[in-house]
Amino acid sequence: MYVNTPIVTLNNTIDMPLLGLGVYAPKHNSEVQQAVEWALEAGCRLIDTASAYGNEREVADALRASGLPRQEVFITTKVWNDDQGYDKTLRAFDRSAEKLRLDVIDLYLIHWPSSPHRLDTWRALEKLYTDGRVRAIGVSNYYQTHMDELLERATIVPAVNQFEFSPYCYLPDILAYCRKKGIQPEGYAPLVRGEKQNDPRLVAIAEKYGKSTYQILVRWSMQHGVVTIPKSVKRERIRENFDVFDFVISEADMAELNTFYDNTRVAPDPRDIL
Repeated sequence: MYVNTPIVTLNNTIDMPLLGLGVYAPKHNSEVQQAVEWALEAGCRLIDTASAYGNEREVADALRASGLPRQEVFITTKVWNDDQGYDKTLRAFDRSAEKLRLDVIDLYLIHWPSSPHRLDTWRALEKLYTDGRVRAIGVSNYYQTHMDELLERATIVPAVNQFEFSPYCYLPDILAYCRKKGIQPEGYAPLVRGEKQNDPRLVAIAEKYGKSTYQILVRWSMQHGVVTIPKSVKRERIRENFDVFDFVISEADMAELNTFYDNTRVAPDPRDIL
């Protein structure tokens, strides 16, 4: 289904590519269609968008321009905080589906656990799933307390939990939690928006493998079994981010990278959300 792309199998038996493209690009939305086209050309088969990104139409245009069969590209979008609640979520989904020009969306996520209506939002996602309008449902930016609350009430276990993930934001407990519950972890901002590209420790490891620091960060995330969605609107960077299948980071270097945690984040810390 996803040619030449490693996959993971979700808890409902749906296959999902292990590496994709994130399209959060508020200053570059006019470039998103081209970026998605370049990514698909490079072998990418997972595109991660959201209603809040304002570029679902551009993703749809790129998918159409690529000429790829619909079933070969995995599309994720998300419901934003202002649209949470049972009925509002159903309406938000309809808007996203219309913009994406899709009858069925592969993965639909709650973007943040910020809304007091988040349990009703999940109920709406369960309806969308049972109605066959989405192939999988999940959450984003949920840590253990949010997951515990959700799982107490959910009738469907989330297939995916997407959260910020890099060596500098590495919390093994949430990975272990997801694995115990059968939830696939997915990591955004693996490149830390370039903030750490000159970290001497990272540079030294990259030089050892003849790779860029960005490629090391992507590969590290993937070797943790985490679906990884680096963001870029630059053709060469997109190609570079997908040129990560010809090497393996050693156990010793993985262990060293695991020690880089300093809670550097590009998004708010979900642990601050009650």
